[in-house]
Amino acid sequence: MIPIQLQSVITCPVCGVSREEIMPTESCRYFYECAHCKTKLKPHAGDCCVFCSYGSVPCPSVQRRNKPGPHDSV
Repeated sequence: MIPIQLQSVITCPVCGVSREEIMPTESCRYFYECAHCKTKLKPHAGDCCVFCSYGSVPCPSVQRRNKPGPHDSV
């Protein structure tokens, strides 16, 4: 079984600065403020959180949903 990743690197689309963040496991993070330029990010339409829109790894809830089950082909 593939473990859920809890770290994701968010890259600000305005200034390009990246920062590693720990994702919450029981909720989605809807807003994020860039530590460098102070731009307030929110998810793209159709994404549940800022990690799914700007992160290197989708949030834990999306990872769980997309994880293959025991009877799925990998």
